[in-house]
Amino acid sequence: MIAKQIKGKDFYGVLAYNEKKVEEGYGYVLDANITHGKTISMTKEFNLVRQLRPRLGKAVYHVSLNLPHNDNLTDKEFTSLGYDYLQGMGFDDNQYIMYRHIDQDHQHIHIIANRVRFSGDVVSDSKDYERSEVLVRKLEKKYGLSQLPDVELVKKATLTHKEIEKAIRTGQPPIKLILQQKMDKALSKSNNTSQFIKELKENGISPKFNISKSTGRVSGISFKYQDVVYKGSTLGRKYSWNNIIKHIDYEQDRDRSIILQNDMPKRGPEGVGVESGGSTNRSSEEAGRIKGDTGKINKKSKYYLAKTQTDGLITDYANDTDWTPFKLELLETGRKKKKKRKGKTL
Repeated sequence: MIAKQIKGKDFYGVLAYNEKKVEEGYGYVLDANITHGKTISMTKEFNLVRQLRPRLGKAVYHVSLNLPHNDNLTDKEFTSLGYDYLQGMGFDDNQYIMYRHIDQDHQHIHIIANRVRFSGDVVSDSKDYERSEVLVRKLEKKYGLSQLPDVELVKKATLTHKEIEKAIRTGQPPIKLILQQKMDKALSKSNNTSQFIKELKENGISPKFNISKSTGRVSGISFKYQDVVYKGSTLGRKYSWNNIIKHIDYEQDRDRSIILQNDMPKRGPEGVGVESGGSTNRSSEEAGRIKGDTGKINKKSKYYLAKTQTDGLITDYANDTDWTPFKLELLETGRKKKKKRKGKTL
């Protein structure tokens, strides 16, 4: 299950959105402790309690709870799950209304709640995404939903809004979460650098080391998985190189050759992929060709126009292998300056 949380300033907008779903037949109310009526009336009811904290900017709490495509809950089960989620996030004395939408392939509900309690206290939003992830894992178990393996959320980066939205849209687990789990598995099975790299590759992960050219010191690491590259630190502090080497036996001089051999292919100076052997991915083209026995490289400008391309072009420019858009710009600038000087002399 994926929880997408949003905090806002205006109750009317989010209520109007959900009420429109109800009017169109794509949603209905599951539960509420406010009077369900017209959007403006419900907004006023929320704002009555909100006035207890007039300086609070974002009093609106809106969360959607999204099930995987193959999971199903009855209205009663979903209502209970939604109530448990609110309680777990600290909304135990707050106004709320819960909608179920039926406009997507996956089952989901939307909950709108007031962050201002009836007592006037405010529900804290400190580390709410981390707390939500822990709570969601517990609710998956309680309601028999598909579960992602338990993950240690301390020192782990949480999912971004875009990653959550992509997971909801595709029905696939977020790559970041999968990568974190595979990293945990690799670290738990590794005693040294060689084993760690081997475990990464067996899990479909390619490491890329940030190596100093002068000292050979490794200062960072990135991981490529399913054509997506994450810096270790963006996955969480736990996956930075400085923290990884706390869990494995690493020596800079001893492991230098192993790291260089298994480093992710680098990119050449012109963006061409370079493999470990030094050969480029381009087999049909070369940067230059040997001309006769002189050893000179006949390197063409990327703006070079071959003879077959000169039809309809100005001959002077077509035959000039050295022209570039920058030179044309300089020529044009020069012409303008000459015109200005002529105008002044007149």
